[in-house]
Amino acid sequence: MSVDAALAWVDDRHDQLLARFSELLRIPSVSTDPAFAADVQRCADWLVGDLQRIGFANCQAIATAGHPVVYGEWLKAGPNAPTILVYAHYDVQPVEPLELWETPPFEPRLHEGRLYARGSIDDKCGAFANLIAFEALLETSGTLPVNIKVVFEGEEETGSPAMEPFVRKHKDLLAADLMLICDGGSEPDQPLMFYTARGIIGAEVKVTGPSHDLHSGLVGGAVQNPIHVVSTIIAALHDQTGRIQIPGFYADVQTPSATEQGLMAAQEQEFFEMLKSQTGRDTFWANELGSLVARTTALPTCDVNGVWGGYQGAGTKTIIPAEAGFKVTMRLVADQDPHAILEAFSQFAQSFASETAEVIVTKGPASYPVNLLYDGPVIEALQAAFEATWGKPATLYRQGGSVPIMGMFQRELGMNLATLGFGTGENGHAPNEYLLVDEFFRGVATAIHFYTNMGQQAA
Repeated sequence: MSVDAALAWVDDRHDQLLARFSELLRIPSVSTDPAFAADVQRCADWLVGDLQRIGFANCQAIATAGHPVVYGEWLKAGPNAPTILVYAHYDVQPVEPLELWETPPFEPRLHEGRLYARGSIDDKCGAFANLIAFEALLETSGTLPVNIKVVFEGEEETGSPAMEPFVRKHKDLLAADLMLICDGGSEPDQPLMFYTARGIIGAEVKVTGPSHDLHSGLVGGAVQNPIHVVSTIIAALHDQTGRIQIPGFYADVQTPSATEQGLMAAQEQEFFEMLKSQTGRDTFWANELGSLVARTTALPTCDVNGVWGGYQGAGTKTIIPAEAGFKVTMRLVADQDPHAILEAFSQFAQSFASETAEVIVTKGPASYPVNLLYDGPVIEALQAAFEATWGKPATLYRQGGSVPIMGMFQRELGMNLATLGFGTGENGHAPNEYLLVDEFFRGVATAIHFYTNMGQQAA
């Protein structure tokens, strides 16, 4: 199987491939707005048709409680070849504010090496780059080096509400040796791969006191102030070093391996410079709990995101308010159970209740942390692909944010995950979203090398 032939096939067809990509980008598959439901279905049908055109089997847009999931498979590489489940999503963000777009968001425009369109980097490029790679290999060699299953989601931008039931129902269909997540991108001059993402849980705490707002001059000192209770709870969440005081919070925290600690140490200075740039400061809170990279990616956090209660207008209003509250989110790391931590937080907050103040905790959604591959044969195949196309390996990093669907995939399907992003550009959730075309095709070449490398490992 000739990688060079597949790469040449792509190079000879850049204009043709971009024209076809533009067809996909013209479909306004905005998943968050019911007014676009027919367009989301049309986008799914387009992808099914393209999978069929290039030679995939069992291609279908599978109905869910929300938007359809696109599935297709090519399973002719033989039983000794690995099966890779490739994930991307075809739904896109809303375009508002429309007046800030320099050109219509669903009329792709190529300008100075940038392809402007909604969905160009988030994440139709992830689906289409793989379609190009598969077609190039099939057209030049008649086969693929590995078995492939694709699953393209239609509601990632709404939080993937239908994906967990879909995965549970179709576990046999989705069975594979590896799941490749193709959502995200790299820097223009440096490929990136993240190998962890933290879980997230959220809650709202409301403290109620008197039945209505009261005159502080008449009852102050006799009636407990709900804002004071809220302040006490918030102050009790951390000690002076920043360590979280919820009982059992750190019990299941996984210690990073020596390899991971080395990766984090190598990124500490760059991360420090980024923090200085973002905050305008050069010292940071509670560094004694660990390095900055470790604190923001390998340790859990608990952050109050908003506080409410009492009078917020101009001047003074001398009241004891009837209620007050706050919103909180917690980022979790392997092997923390989000439901157990949420329950521990609820019990902690409610321990501040009294006969004069009721504490009500409303639990929000919960998602699991996820650990992806960071070494071994799959990463070796990916890094060799990056070396071939970028001339350098990808930077492996821990992600402090959360990607809820990855934890669900790992938990439900029980397979290893790795990432390969194609969305190098800007403004994925903003006006004037654009994809860097040269980097996109370099990503296609990386995919061709990767799938070939994986096939050669199994040979």
